[in-house]
Amino acid sequence: MKPLFLFLSTLIMTAPIMIYDFNNENGLGDWRIEDDRVMGGISQGKVELTEDGHARFYGNVTVESNGGFSSVQNNSLDIKVTPDQIAKIKVKGDGNTYQFRIQHSNNARESYIKEFETTGEWQTIEIKLNEMKPTYRGRNLNMPNFNHDQIKHARFLIATKKVDQKFELLIDCIELIDA
Repeated sequence: MKPLFLFLSTLIMTAPIMIYDFNNENGLGDWRIEDDRVMGGISQGKVELTEDGHARFYGNVTVESNGGFSSVQNNSLDIKVTPDQIAKIKVKGDGNTYQFRIQHSNNARESYIKEFETTGEWQTIEIKLNEMKPTYRGRNLNMPNFNHDQIKHARFLIATKKVDQKFELLIDCIELIDA
Protein backbone atom coordinates (compact mmCIF):
# COMPACT_ATOMS: atom_id res chain seq x y z
CA MET A 1 0.00 0.00 0.00
CA LYS A 2 2.81 2.43 0.86
CA PRO A 3 4.57 2.10 -2.56
CA LEU A 4 1.25 2.73 -4.32
CA PHE A 5 0.68 5.87 -2.22
CA LEU A 6 4.18 7.17 -2.99
CA PHE A 7 3.68 6.50 -6.71
CA LEU A 8 0.32 8.29 -6.77
CA SER A 9 1.69 11.20 -4.71
CA THR A 10 4.57 11.62 -7.15
CA LEU A 11 2.22 11.43 -10.12
CA ILE A 12 -0.08 14.09 -8.68
CA MET A 13 2.80 16.43 -7.78
CA THR A 14 4.38 16.19 -11.22
CA ALA A 15 1.21 16.41 -13.31
CA PRO A 16 1.31 19.44 -15.62
CA ILE A 17 -0.87 22.43 -14.75
CA MET A 18 -2.62 23.77 -17.82
CA ILE A 19 -2.35 27.54 -18.15
CA TYR A 20 -4.24 27.55 -21.45
CA ASP A 21 -5.11 24.95 -24.06
CA PHE A 22 -6.10 26.48 -27.37
CA ASN A 23 -8.65 24.10 -28.84
CA ASN A 24 -12.08 24.25 -30.40
CA GLU A 25 -13.75 23.79 -27.00
CA ASN A 26 -11.83 26.57 -25.18
CA GLY A 27 -11.55 28.89 -28.14
CA LEU A 28 -9.49 32.04 -27.70
CA GLY A 29 -11.00 32.91 -24.33
CA ASP A 30 -9.58 36.20 -23.05
CA TRP A 31 -6.64 36.36 -25.48
CA ARG A 32 -6.44 39.78 -27.15
CA ILE A 33 -4.07 41.69 -29.44
CA GLU A 34 -2.00 44.67 -28.29
CA ASP A 35 0.22 46.34 -30.87
CA ASP A 36 2.58 49.29 -30.89
CA ARG A 37 -0.49 51.36 -31.88
CA VAL A 38 -0.86 52.10 -28.15
CA MET A 39 2.32 54.21 -28.61
CA GLY A 40 1.65 55.62 -32.08
CA GLY A 41 3.04 52.75 -34.19
CA ILE A 42 1.23 51.08 -37.07
CA SER A 43 2.12 47.39 -36.65
CA GLN A 44 -0.87 45.10 -36.87
CA GLY A 45 -1.34 41.69 -35.32
CA LYS A 46 -4.36 39.42 -35.41
CA VAL A 47 -5.34 36.29 -33.54
CA GLU A 48 -7.75 33.58 -34.62
CA LEU A 49 -8.50 29.97 -33.84
CA THR A 50 -7.55 27.53 -36.61
CA GLU A 51 -9.71 24.58 -37.64
CA ASP A 52 -7.15 22.33 -35.91
CA GLY A 53 -7.68 24.16 -32.61
CA HIS A 54 -4.54 26.29 -32.40
CA ALA A 55 -4.23 30.01 -31.79
CA ARG A 56 -2.84 31.67 -34.91
CA PHE A 57 -1.05 34.92 -34.02
CA TYR A 58 -0.03 36.68 -37.23
CA GLY A 59 0.43 40.01 -38.93
CA ASN A 60 3.09 42.57 -39.70
CA VAL A 61 5.47 44.55 -37.48
CA THR A 62 6.99 47.75 -38.77
CA VAL A 63 9.38 50.42 -37.51
CA GLU A 64 7.32 53.09 -39.25
CA SER A 65 5.94 55.76 -36.86
CA ASN A 66 8.34 54.58 -34.13
CA GLY A 67 6.64 51.21 -33.98
CA GLY A 68 7.99 47.74 -33.79
CA PHE A 69 5.95 45.20 -31.83
CA SER A 70 2.81 43.14 -31.78
CA SER A 71 1.54 40.87 -29.02
CA VAL A 72 -1.27 38.55 -28.05
CA GLN A 73 -2.05 38.53 -24.34
CA ASN A 74 -4.33 37.19 -21.65
CA ASN A 75 -4.81 39.55 -18.72
CA SER A 76 -7.27 37.43 -16.74
CA LEU A 77 -5.17 34.55 -15.45
CA ASP A 78 -4.87 33.55 -11.81
CA ILE A 79 -2.31 30.74 -11.72
CA LYS A 80 -0.49 29.76 -8.52
CA VAL A 81 3.18 28.99 -9.25
CA THR A 82 6.57 28.56 -7.68
CA PRO A 83 9.59 30.28 -9.25
CA ASP A 84 11.31 26.93 -9.87
CA GLN A 85 8.52 25.67 -12.15
CA ILE A 86 8.85 25.54 -15.93
CA ALA A 87 6.51 27.03 -18.50
CA LYS A 88 6.16 24.48 -21.28
CA ILE A 89 4.75 25.89 -24.51
CA LYS A 90 4.01 24.10 -27.74
CA VAL A 91 4.37 26.35 -30.78
CA LYS A 92 5.02 26.33 -34.50
CA GLY A 93 6.70 29.50 -35.70
CA ASP A 94 8.06 30.96 -38.88
CA GLY A 95 11.75 31.21 -38.02
CA ASN A 96 11.34 34.51 -36.15
CA THR A 97 12.31 35.13 -32.54
CA TYR A 98 9.44 35.68 -30.11
CA GLN A 99 9.15 36.54 -26.44
CA PHE A 100 7.08 34.79 -23.80
CA ARG A 101 6.17 37.31 -21.09
CA ILE A 102 4.45 37.00 -17.72
CA GLN A 103 3.36 39.38 -14.99
CA HIS A 104 2.67 38.45 -11.39
CA SER A 105 0.20 41.20 -10.51
CA ASN A 106 -2.45 43.40 -12.06
CA ASN A 107 -0.49 46.39 -10.78
CA ALA A 108 2.98 45.29 -11.86
CA ARG A 109 4.71 47.57 -14.33
CA GLU A 110 7.46 45.08 -15.08
CA SER A 111 7.12 41.99 -17.26
CA TYR A 112 9.34 38.93 -16.98
CA ILE A 113 10.51 37.76 -20.40
CA LYS A 114 12.33 34.99 -22.19
CA GLU A 115 13.04 34.98 -25.92
CA PHE A 116 12.74 31.83 -27.99
CA GLU A 117 13.55 31.09 -31.60
CA THR A 118 11.21 29.19 -33.88
CA THR A 119 12.17 26.72 -36.59
CA GLY A 120 9.11 26.37 -38.81
CA GLU A 121 8.27 23.03 -37.17
CA TRP A 122 6.27 22.19 -34.04
CA GLN A 123 8.47 22.76 -30.99
CA THR A 124 8.09 22.34 -27.26
CA ILE A 125 9.82 25.25 -25.55
CA GLU A 126 10.63 24.96 -21.85
CA ILE A 127 11.24 28.17 -19.91
CA LYS A 128 12.25 28.16 -16.25
CA LEU A 129 10.23 30.86 -14.53
CA ASN A 130 13.15 31.89 -12.31
CA GLU A 131 15.25 32.55 -15.43
CA MET A 132 12.78 35.09 -16.81
CA LYS A 133 14.29 38.57 -16.65
CA PRO A 134 12.40 41.73 -15.61
CA THR A 135 11.87 44.44 -18.21
CA TYR A 136 9.80 47.56 -18.63
CA ARG A 137 9.05 48.98 -22.09
CA GLY A 138 11.93 47.03 -23.60
CA ARG A 139 14.49 48.02 -20.98
CA ASN A 140 16.14 45.57 -18.60
CA LEU A 141 15.53 46.34 -14.94
CA ASN A 142 17.92 46.00 -12.02
CA MET A 143 15.66 43.57 -10.15
CA PRO A 144 15.76 39.84 -9.41
CA ASN A 145 14.47 37.37 -11.98
CA PHE A 146 10.91 36.07 -11.52
CA ASN A 147 10.44 35.06 -7.87
CA HIS A 148 6.67 35.33 -7.32
CA ASP A 149 3.86 32.92 -6.44
CA GLN A 150 1.36 33.70 -9.18
CA ILE A 151 0.89 34.58 -12.83
CA LYS A 152 -1.85 37.08 -13.69
CA HIS A 153 -0.87 37.90 -17.29
CA ALA A 154 0.77 35.96 -20.13
CA ARG A 155 1.80 37.30 -23.51
CA PHE A 156 3.55 36.31 -26.73
CA LEU A 157 5.32 39.23 -28.37
CA ILE A 158 7.30 39.80 -31.53
CA ALA A 159 9.51 42.87 -31.85
CA THR A 160 11.04 44.00 -35.12
CA LYS A 161 14.81 44.01 -35.51
CA LYS A 162 14.68 47.41 -37.25
CA VAL A 163 13.15 45.97 -40.42
CA ASP A 164 9.53 45.45 -41.37
CA GLN A 165 8.48 41.83 -41.24
CA LYS A 166 5.50 39.53 -41.50
CA PHE A 167 5.03 36.93 -38.77
CA GLU A 168 2.97 33.87 -37.89
CA LEU A 169 3.02 31.82 -34.69
CA LEU A 170 0.74 28.87 -34.01
CA ILE A 171 0.23 28.20 -30.29
CA ASP A 172 -1.13 24.87 -29.09
CA CYS A 173 -0.92 25.12 -25.30
CA ILE A 174 0.90 26.55 -22.30
CA GLU A 175 1.51 24.32 -19.27
CA LEU A 176 3.45 24.46 -16.02
CA ILE A 177 5.62 21.56 -14.97
CA ASP A 178 7.81 20.99 -11.96
CA ALA A 179 11.54 21.30 -12.46
